[in-house]
Amino acid sequence: MTSPDLTDANIDKLAELFPTVVTESVDADGNVRKAIDFDLLRQELSDHVVEGPQEHYQLDWPGKRAAAFAANAPIAKTLRPVREESVDFDSTKNLFIEGDNLDVLKMLQESYLGKVKLIFIDPPYNTGSDRFVYEDDFAEEAEEYLRRSGQVNDLGERVRSNIESSGRFHSDWLSMMYPRLKLARNLLAPNGVIFVSIGDAEAASLKHLLDETMGANNFVATVVWQKVYSPMNSATQFASVHDYIHVYARNAADWTSNLLPRTDAQDAAYKNLDSDPRGRWKAVDATAASGHATQSQFYELTTPAGNRFTPPPGRAWLYTEPRYQEMLADDRVWFGSDGNGRPAIKRFLTEVKQGRVAQTFWPYTEVGHTQDAKKELLARVAFSEGDTVFDTPKPTHLIRRMLALATSASSADVVLDFFGGSGTTADAVLQQNAEDGGARRFILVQLPDGGDDQKKGIPDVARERIRSAGRAVSDAAGLTGQGLDIGFRALRVDSSNMADVLRTPDDTAQLLLDELEASVKIDRTNEDLLFQVLLDWGLELTMSISVELVHENEVYVVEGGALIACFDDLVSAEAVLDIAKRQPIRAVFRDSGFESDAVRINTEQVFREVSPATDVKAI
Repeated sequence: MTSPDLTDANIDKLAELFPTVVTESVDADGNVRKAIDFDLLRQELSDHVVEGPQEHYQLDWPGKRAAAFAANAPIAKTLRPVREESVDFDSTKNLFIEGDNLDVLKMLQESYLGKVKLIFIDPPYNTGSDRFVYEDDFAEEAEEYLRRSGQVNDLGERVRSNIESSGRFHSDWLSMMYPRLKLARNLLAPNGVIFVSIGDAEAASLKHLLDETMGANNFVATVVWQKVYSPMNSATQFASVHDYIHVYARNAADWTSNLLPRTDAQDAAYKNLDSDPRGRWKAVDATAASGHATQSQFYELTTPAGNRFTPPPGRAWLYTEPRYQEMLADDRVWFGSDGNGRPAIKRFLTEVKQGRVAQTFWPYTEVGHTQDAKKELLARVAFSEGDTVFDTPKPTHLIRRMLALATSASSADVVLDFFGGSGTTADAVLQQNAEDGGARRFILVQLPDGGDDQKKGIPDVARERIRSAGRAVSDAAGLTGQGLDIGFRALRVDSSNMADVLRTPDDTAQLLLDELEASVKIDRTNEDLLFQVLLDWGLELTMSISVELVHENEVYVVEGGALIACFDDLVSAEAVLDIAKRQPIRAVFRDSGFESDAVRINTEQVFREVSPATDVKAI
């Protein structure tokens, strides 16, 4: 109902002539639009170098500064345990966290700093239909922000749809990924590595983004995964049959991938035609290129049968004549089954590398394809009518390939996936541990998105899949399954447990003072407080927790004394003394649990005398 936008039409015409001058900018309403870089346009129309801003190599886009700020901005949130959604809550070392992954990555910064061995993420591919759900404005009060955004989810987070009309633009996607990758890097162990799956739309942008956040010198490889078993002939140009996986190490100079198991085809070439007691061997060429050979490698060779051989043109013998005689005496030279053939060297299977180096092309015959992945999901989760079944999940064999390359069965490596989706990564970890007896631990993060009373949400699907996978690997392992960790602690992002008790005197009526005493929100449990304390002190969220009754007070003992906490409304002096005698590393109480300031001061004095090394706090 308006006249044509001539500016857009002119930009499109210039884009046809000079595609390199087209960029993106933000209009007055905050919308991303096509724009022209006039400095580059002047250069295109000039026969000499045009003076302009100093050039330097960088990845830039509208909103980059705000994205960098988002990575560093503090949040007043916590993680609350959800026992009813968990499996083996008290003993498991695995985590499933429901919430915005940007919030979660911030909260994990101290507890898991430098502890994650492998990160795998499968972020939105920015194809025009993905949904971006993330906070992008930290300058407003919450009420103003919700009124301005106009669309929020249950946690009050903005929902931005990257519809087809804006899917051509990269800025929103880059702004979503940038702070998350910056925070993820901090969690990687010194020998850690990150694998990021991506499609054609953002493969190049993601590579530049990872160069900036992880360091270009830490680039390891870009893997091409053959994801499609049966290509679509309906494609009008090219049928897409692959995705990319960018691989970056925390310190590439010090990172070495594990070897993959040798294949049956590789071992089949090794036989034992002469019943050599040293086992199977393969005949390899006894010559080498002559370019770097010494004169002593050119000679006429006489075989035991009397045949004489010289190296072919451009070749030299692999060994000098004295060394050849030693190999002959050691029965390491093969002259064919009749003894009259050209000499070859016997290379024994026990002498070759007991594994194979991973290549950058992963065919579906080795790591599965998307159809396999969907079958795996349907086998784990019972979908009902109305449920949304994932169209492009990843196969567990794909994730297990990464686990084989980057983790060890002999250590409790932490595996993080903060775009958890249907829970494939957790499923793969459980399978791998069941197969090789490993103790790998997973942390999955997934947005609270898509569910209601009639259908499963994505977190519901993921949790159900992990439970089903745990039962399956445990049953398959038989009696040994008793030693497998098939559980997970379910946690949920929520606002801080602490109430807003800041009031000015003019805003506080004297008769309401009693209501303002409590610093903890009334709907929060003692276990909620415990997990906030774990985060505040930088302790791992899977530490063992036991609950004891000490002189009528409920006491939490974490990891055998790494932390002892009592959040009762009234802490007895006897309980304080008992806790102090255990000499925990840390002790924490609820501030309102002390009858008076004198009781609190007395508590501090007890610890100074009985356990002076204990770090004591009150919340």
